[in-house]
Amino acid sequence: MAGYLSETDFVMVEEGFSTRDLLEELTLGASQATAGDVAAFFVADLGAVVRKHFCFLKCLPRVRPFYTVKCNSSPGVLKVLAELGLGFSCANKAEMELVQRIGVPASKIIYANPCKQIAQIKYAAKHGVRLLSFDNEMELAKVVKGYPSARMVLGIATDDRHSLSPLSFKFGASLQSCRHLLENAKRSHVEVVGVSFHVGSGCPDLHAYAQSIADARLVFEMGAELGHRMHLLDLGGGFPGLEGAKVRFEEIASVINSALDLYFPEGCGVDILARLGRYYVTSAFTLAVSIIAKKEVLLDQPGREEESGSIPKTIVYHLSEGVYGIFNSVLFDNTCPTPILQKKSSVDQPLYSSSLWGPVADGQDCVAEGLWLPQLHVGDWLVFENMGAYTVGMASLLGGTQTCRVTYAMSRVAWEALRGQLLPTEQDEDTEGMCKPLSCGWEITDTLCVGPVFTPASIM
Repeated sequence: MAGYLSETDFVMVEEGFSTRDLLEELTLGASQATAGDVAAFFVADLGAVVRKHFCFLKCLPRVRPFYTVKCNSSPGVLKVLAELGLGFSCANKAEMELVQRIGVPASKIIYANPCKQIAQIKYAAKHGVRLLSFDNEMELAKVVKGYPSARMVLGIATDDRHSLSPLSFKFGASLQSCRHLLENAKRSHVEVVGVSFHVGSGCPDLHAYAQSIADARLVFEMGAELGHRMHLLDLGGGFPGLEGAKVRFEEIASVINSALDLYFPEGCGVDILARLGRYYVTSAFTLAVSIIAKKEVLLDQPGREEESGSIPKTIVYHLSEGVYGIFNSVLFDNTCPTPILQKKSSVDQPLYSSSLWGPVADGQDCVAEGLWLPQLHVGDWLVFENMGAYTVGMASLLGGTQTCRVTYAMSRVAWEALRGQLLPTEQDEDTEGMCKPLSCGWEITDTLCVGPVFTPASIM
């Protein structure tokens, strides 16, 4: 092992444990704490992250995973992924500092923000982060001025109109502009080493992946004609992190593998990367939040009182966290958090129209509406599953302070699998598809292109 993660970083549990089991103990302890100091916390199953990694290697054996730090920057996640040999995709100085602080070398970091501050470009240069992305002339000019020895990756636009979170309306160069950008880079003596794209998060259109890979091939051909030694293809991210996703990860992987075999076959000298965030962490995190206030609100609906004999009402519950904190994914990621009651309610207990709100006194801090819940009280706990993506660490990266505690857990089976870097045999479906020992201790170096130099003819 590389030494990023140790047994002191997490709670060792039995195989088959549930984060709900751990939550019951922790919420009981939190309820007994004086003055209710603990109002929200996470339980994270690091073993789930390890299992996701082995699944990725099995489904996309030619692709090297990077982790998108902004998705979840909690120390346990960064350490376990560093231990698994991942690279890290950073969007700013804070994220680069964060991963380098735990010991990740600069050679495993991509500064992938297409809108970079000049000061942060200089920070990357000073700390040896050489791989940067760009998609327009202004970004190229900033790098030429502040970091001319950087190795650039050209981001191209995709057809992401069906994605839940499309990105191409503001990021990615059109195919028509790529040659011009590559020519400018050549004139400025800037090395363009590859192409990246991102089909957006929650993309149900499998064709978008294949088309983007085909488009990337065209840009590789342009680069080869202009003398760029392009040897890196970045598939972006947005891969689903839940089993019940509209399009399964395995289906996406199958389409990607077929497109890679067609346009970037093995032996062409192209190193293939992907930047994943929610895929690794969404299902690994469970959140417990306490109710800090409640009130009953009468609904002004003329005629309803005469029909039922009582005035209809709804109960408004205020939580210790809202959309400006842990639940920011409601605003930015189109999620609809569904609470689970920590207390068991009886079958005949009446349900009431309810809504959940954060602690901020404005009309936007609404976590969930249209719920039917039993009568709850201040101090009761609500549990939210699948809360690993774009929740933890966001405040700290935006300049605030992350106050929500995370308790990490891992089963001994997962820990031994991580230490041995092997997929546990009981999870294998067949011997042919079994994951081999990990070989992810790679680095981005000047000699990354170990196969033949890419030319258009090499993939015809």
